[in-house]
Amino acid sequence: MILSHDLLAAPLASSSARLDLDLIRKYTVNAPRYTSYPPATRFTDELNSLDLDAAIAADNASAHRPLSLYAHLPFCESRCWYCGCTTVITRDKAAADLYLDDLAKEIALYHLRMNPERRVVQLHLGGGTPTFLTPAQLDRLAELFRCYFRFDPNAEISAEIDPRRLTQAHVAALKAMGVRRASLGIQDTDRRVQLAIHRFQPPEQNAQAFAWLRQAGFTSINVDLIYGLPLQTEHSFNETLDSVLALKPDRLSVFGYAHVPWMKPAQKIFEDRQQLPSPEERLSLWALAHRRLTDAGFVDVGLDHFARPNDELALAQRDGTLHRNFQGYSTRAGASLYAFGMSSISSTEEVYFQNYRALGDYRGALQSGVLPVQRGLRLTEDDTRRRTVIMRLMCDRRLDYAALSQKLGIPFETTFAAELASLADLVADGIVEVGQNRLTVTDKGLPLLRVVAMRFDACTASPAGRHSQAV
Repeated sequence: MILSHDLLAAPLASSSARLDLDLIRKYTVNAPRYTSYPPATRFTDELNSLDLDAAIAADNASAHRPLSLYAHLPFCESRCWYCGCTTVITRDKAAADLYLDDLAKEIALYHLRMNPERRVVQLHLGGGTPTFLTPAQLDRLAELFRCYFRFDPNAEISAEIDPRRLTQAHVAALKAMGVRRASLGIQDTDRRVQLAIHRFQPPEQNAQAFAWLRQAGFTSINVDLIYGLPLQTEHSFNETLDSVLALKPDRLSVFGYAHVPWMKPAQKIFEDRQQLPSPEERLSLWALAHRRLTDAGFVDVGLDHFARPNDELALAQRDGTLHRNFQGYSTRAGASLYAFGMSSISSTEEVYFQNYRALGDYRGALQSGVLPVQRGLRLTEDDTRRRTVIMRLMCDRRLDYAALSQKLGIPFETTFAAELASLADLVADGIVEVGQNRLTVTDKGLPLLRVVAMRFDACTASPAGRHSQAV
């Protein structure tokens, strides 16, 4: 843990704080989301430089380092035009059976390289739509993980859910797997917006999903919303917030729509129809969401995440134990992440590595008996240091120079003198405060957290268009 005792006592962002929209306009740029450092845009396909087997062996030298697992389940029955995820569009449930065969091969290959004594403290099912799988297929997936891994009794098991594809049988299968945290994709409840993004989802389906999950004893339900979607207005989005808050979620993720048509051609339809909100309208939508959620008592955990004050995520942020990985904010710090399925990204202390993003390439590697890794990055000593600094900024909103010096084995203020000097404009505008031996991101500066982190990023020469807008 990096923070000194007095910093741990610092209060969470005040729910009465209001966004300074002029300040956000001044500093809004395209920036990484910092689920990793360096970001995935720096990955290379020079696999020899990864020395992957050696890195996995080093990561498994001890049984004490916990495991975090992720399974990418890419299938969706229809394409949502805003979506930036790696998906396979099909209605054929047999496709999932073949994919489970692939996952079994991949997990078996990793099992040969893993320390069998390590404990899994976290498992997340993402996609795509995990509930595309039938209940029987979910049972098979659960058995696959139970066969190869040892789970900690308090492991956090979570799944993304599409309310349009959910049945009570799905809920029962997820519960039997040990899932207790669910993340529901809602995005927007306005019918016009839903039709514009090709995702019709009546509010009754959301309410039914909540009712089934609560009845089954799920302890945490998150809702995903997106601002900046086609045809959204302040009035319509306010009604979306009314509808969602009435469901009483435990957490909300309010993401800014990432318009990347050069990567996701389906998004070009929004440009053709000229339906996207203007930058000013987009910013107003974010301000509305921030105000409504903080007024409702949710804690602004950071970036786009809000949680009730007694939620594990909010408590971890307050206590300085919050972590960040490729799935976003997490309470399971110190774990190695092993991710399975096409396009998924794993990380150890030494390397990041990503699977093939095309299903055919992913499947072909497995059929040849090799790990389906397409690209990755071996971290340098400088990368590792900057990763720690940026992680603490993204999770704690502050830096304790003495603690960082001790943790990293360097004189922090000397090593990062240029970066600290670059903060002068952020200090002048009240985004950060610099005191003796510490830096703190203010409540005013919290929406610009990614901008602050960029000052410690040595990779910012990447083309700006390769990242999403910071707000």
